[in-house]
Amino acid sequence: MEQWTKFGKAIAGRMPVIVPLCVLLGVFFPRFFGAAGPFVPAIFAFMTFQGSLNNTLGQLIETFRHPVDLLVIIVITLVLMPLGAFALAQIFFADNTNLVTGIVLEYSVPVGIVSFMWVGIFGGNGSLALATILVSTLISPFSIPLTLSLLLGEAVAIDAVGMMSSMIFMIALPALAGMVLNELTHGWGRERLSPLITPACRVLMLVIITANSTAMSEHVLHLTWERVGVAVFILLFATTGFIWGMLAARILNRPFATFVTMSFDCGLRNISSGAVIATQYFPGEVVFPVMCGTLFQQVLASFAGRAMQWLGDEETRRQDREVSGGLAILKRRRKG
Repeated sequence: MEQWTKFGKAIAGRMPVIVPLCVLLGVFFPRFFGAAGPFVPAIFAFMTFQGSLNNTLGQLIETFRHPVDLLVIIVITLVLMPLGAFALAQIFFADNTNLVTGIVLEYSVPVGIVSFMWVGIFGGNGSLALATILVSTLISPFSIPLTLSLLLGEAVAIDAVGMMSSMIFMIALPALAGMVLNELTHGWGRERLSPLITPACRVLMLVIITANSTAMSEHVLHLTWERVGVAVFILLFATTGFIWGMLAARILNRPFATFVTMSFDCGLRNISSGAVIATQYFPGEVVFPVMCGTLFQQVLASFAGRAMQWLGDEETRRQDREVSGGLAILKRRRKG
């Protein structure tokens, strides 16, 4: 068991290197890795189940009692960022409906489950992170088709019913099942089952990334300047997600733990779900912007974490200076 756990952690620690390699394998060997395509929805459902095992009703209830932070993250991720992505995509890539659709889809998917891992690494608010992941996941079968319909309208043909059915199967039902199981077993799901299947889920995530990458093989092998521009756009716009979360936390004057969570939750998306939707319901070129996100997310999360760590250290030093200054004033008054 210990070796199995170390194996899972080794994969997680090397994601910035492994993910691009998986994308390249899918691009250069589409026939071989494309064979896993039919199994991707079931694999993703299993991954969602594992991620939800860390949720408890008590944590959710506590977060819902003070829902401002949760609502702010939801508004940023599911309203403001899709609107911003759509507006900018219309400016830069208006002539290519598939690329615009892929960009909007990229920023319409729920908060990434992997954000919980980063929140834990950098001392964030775990309860808020779990609640946000669960809420954004549960409403995604409705929010994604609605967002695409409102922003893209008749520009693309959207099978809203089929998309909602897939999202319910891949995300909503497994998420509820994991949470209920954890609750009924009094934490056994989180403490025993989740660590047992986590390494397998990390391997399966790489399978999903590789299989979904095959859909954009033709477009990468025949790369154009327009697609290079899309990749650069995704990189820059993905960076703003972390910044939006930081700014929101600062404006609300939240503690450092909440600051960390809001940044990661706004910056990290469940790209695997977006890639599955893109490959099932849209032309291959739509997958290209979505899969570009897999190249950048983990690297950006690492940089964002380091930046937040530096800001946290600066905040601690500032508070120490204020305390020292206050003590010095008190001493002077006593002497006077």
